Amino acid sequence: MNQSMMEMVAEAKKIVPAIAPDKAANLLDAGDAVAIDVRNDGEVAQSGKIAGALHIPLDQFVNIYASAASKDKVILLYCASGARSALAGKLLLENGYTDVHNLGAFSDWANSGGPVE
Repeated sequence: MNQSMMEMVAEAKKIVPAIAPDKAANLLDAGDAVAIDVRNDGEVAQSGKIAGALHIPLDQFVNIYASAASKDKVILLYCASGARSALAGKLLLENGYTDVHNLGAFSDWANSGGPVE
């Protein structure tokens, strides 16, 4: 049976724990985490991204990141709504990463006063 995209997102959101912007900021400030923006190029160009975040669109994510990244950092994923970041987090968990969090929507970060570039 094929899952709909909504079902896949709902499943991923159950698996990938959410993290609040303030806790994410503490991890980033301590150098214990890396933020990854999985939105497309146009979205990032329009709004900017978390200061220092990597930008890897979801459609390129597994090929670029999952096979090459250090597993000793906390991974904080975000997108426009939290859906694509949940899917990316699920992919990382399936590839042996253990400390993966869904930061959710970029706007939540920006609205909380987190640095943006």
